[in-house]
Amino acid sequence: MASADMSLPLFIEPGQVETLLADDGIVIVDLCKPEVHSQLHVPGARPLDYGMLLGGVKPAIGLLPTRDRLNQLCATLGIHPDSRVVAYDDEGGGRACRLAWNLHVMGFHRVSVIDGGIHAWANEGHPVTAEPTPAHSPGSFSIAEIEGSALAVRDYVAARVADGASTLFDSRSAEEYTGQKAFAQRGGHIPGAINLNWLDTMDRNRNLRLKTRDSLESQLDALGFHPGDEIITYCQTHHRSSHSYLMLKHLGFERVRGYAGAWAEWGNDSSLPVATGPEPGGTHTISPTD
Repeated sequence: MASADMSLPLFIEPGQVETLLADDGIVIVDLCKPEVHSQLHVPGARPLDYGMLLGGVKPAIGLLPTRDRLNQLCATLGIHPDSRVVAYDDEGGGRACRLAWNLHVMGFHRVSVIDGGIHAWANEGHPVTAEPTPAHSPGSFSIAEIEGSALAVRDYVAARVADGASTLFDSRSAEEYTGQKAFAQRGGHIPGAINLNWLDTMDRNRNLRLKTRDSLESQLDALGFHPGDEIITYCQTHHRSSHSYLMLKHLGFERVRGYAGAWAEWGNDSSLPVATGPEPGGTHTISPTD
C-alpha cells in the first residue's frame, strides 16, 4: 500500500498503528529487549539496539552519537525523508522516546511512540509475530548538522542555571534527586531543578500508557511547569527524561530541550554546582569552589 501524507500524534494508540501496518511509508521500530523481540513483536517491526542511540563514552554515555552515526542510524532503519516512524519498547516508552528525541535533534519530526508499547499492543489483542522481519533497503534521510532547538548541552544548562531563564525537569527517582542514591561522583540535582519521577506520569492500570491529559496537566501545574516556559529535561543518561521530553511536547509545551549529558555528566564534573535535599534549591548548594 502506498504511503499517505498523514499527521500522527506523538503518542499513538495501538489500534491506530494496526490500521497502518500495510503502509509502505511506515517504519516501525522495536526497542524491546532482544529476547522479547524474538518471542513476539509487531509485524514488520525492525529491531534496534538501544546502544545505537547513545554516544556510549563514559561517564556520560547518554551524550549524542556523532553526526555520522546518527545518519547511519537512519540508513540502518530504512528512514527516508517522507517516512513515518513509529517506535515502541517493553518498558514504558523510555527507549522509544529516546529514538524520537534523537530524530527531533536531527530535524526529523515524523515520529510517534506507541502509547503503552508492547504491553498495550499484546495485552489488547493486536497481531504479533515471532517471524524475523524481512530485509529492507537503506534509508536516505541524513543531516549536515544537528538541529539545536531540542538539545541542551552542558554549557547551555549551566548558563540557564545562572540566569534562571529555564525550568529544569529532573525525571529521576526522589532518592537520586535528593542525593540519597548517587550514580556519579556526586549525588543530588542541578540547582533549581524540579523533580517528577517519569514513572509517576504513567498509568499502570492502562498498560503503562501516559496518564490522561487532564491528570498530567494538573500534576505539572502544581509542580510549577508552565507551557510558556523553556523546560530542560534530564535524568542519569537522558533515557527516562526523553520520555518526559516527549510527554511535554505531547501536551503542547513548545520550548522543550533534552540534556543528554544529564547527571552522568553534571554529577561527575566538579566545576559545576549541585544541590541536595528534597527542594529545588537544595538544603545545600555545593559551588565549584566548595
